[in-house]
Amino acid sequence: MTAGPTAATRPRNRKQLIVEAAGQVFSGRGYHAASMEEIAAGVGISAAALYRHFPNKYALFAECANVMVDRLVGVLDEAPPAADLAEMLAALTRVTIAHRASGGLYRWEARYLESTDRRLLRAKFAQVVERVTEAVRREHPLPEERLRAVAALGAIGSVTMHHTSIAPRRLEELLLGSALRVAATDPAAAAGSADLVELPAQPVPRTRRAEILAAAVPLFARDGFANVTNGQIAQAVGLAPSAIYRHYPGKVDILVAACLQAAGLLAQAVERSLERATDPRQAVVALTAAYVAYSFEHNALTSVAEAELAGLPAHLQRPLIAAQREHIAVWEQQLRAARPELDPRAARLLVHAGFGVVVEAGRALRWQDVPGHREAVTALVSGALMS
Repeated sequence: MTAGPTAATRPRNRKQLIVEAAGQVFSGRGYHAASMEEIAAGVGISAAALYRHFPNKYALFAECANVMVDRLVGVLDEAPPAADLAEMLAALTRVTIAHRASGGLYRWEARYLESTDRRLLRAKFAQVVERVTEAVRREHPLPEERLRAVAALGAIGSVTMHHTSIAPRRLEELLLGSALRVAATDPAAAAGSADLVELPAQPVPRTRRAEILAAAVPLFARDGFANVTNGQIAQAVGLAPSAIYRHYPGKVDILVAACLQAAGLLAQAVERSLERATDPRQAVVALTAAYVAYSFEHNALTSVAEAELAGLPAHLQRPLIAAQREHIAVWEQQLRAARPELDPRAARLLVHAGFGVVVEAGRALRWQDVPGHREAVTALVSGALMS
């Protein structure tokens, strides 16, 4: 009879392996869709063995949410006191790339943390932002140094939100270069760009189906799709919960409709912005201004589409992923026309870096939709993209 594995044969870093595997599952599938059984299988252990390390899924999730920021804090603590901005951002870039598959958990899924854990996570990120802000202030004495620091970190962190494959050294070079340009960008460089954008208006709800969708989106954005009930949506519209099913087969169908609406509005914004451009660089700036304006004006809709896509069944994801790829292809084409030295993957990577700038800078500005905020973020994204 063959003896089973003993304590002596277990890897000493099993808990670390569990956290890394769990981070990938939570990042890829979302907190609610992930299961302890799936995580255990990723480590090659039973679910019972997993529970010996973590009492429940939430405890494991909270650990995962903190791991990446703890690594970022740690690498800055190890930096010499005289480290310049490039050294600091290079160290942060290397750590982020090394843990790319699990490092994006904080961006959307952290809203499922309990309030105490969420405050702790924010305090840790504030340490990272403050260290980078000090270096930005010292080396680039321009306005909005904290916003520029947050945006630079957004460019680096963007690599955790997509799967573009590129050689590690080139990946680090592109992300670091993008982040450094963002940090050195004058937020006033795109003054007046807000006046150049004409966004399609979000449709006014004229049917009960549209009213349900309009009521559901802000609830999904605030509480997360999994935490919102049909009863809450119905109450917001003034319906009985059972009446929802006359218009949508299920709650997931409301989510899909929201994601498709977001894709449609963005496609219209892109088309209108490019009509005004007369050369490739102007096209990139026009795309950027339109995307930033869209992100501010339709923030709830955008955040729902970004945060909840991973949790959808595969057959429902396909049309939404196809729309995303089509959108990114437009950016890639325009960026390569403006910067012919970029190959398709490098251009795609920088486009995602620009998107990362929008997310983090927008959050730092609390998505307050005023022309000055749109113009500042447009300038920072343009810095991320253009040399």
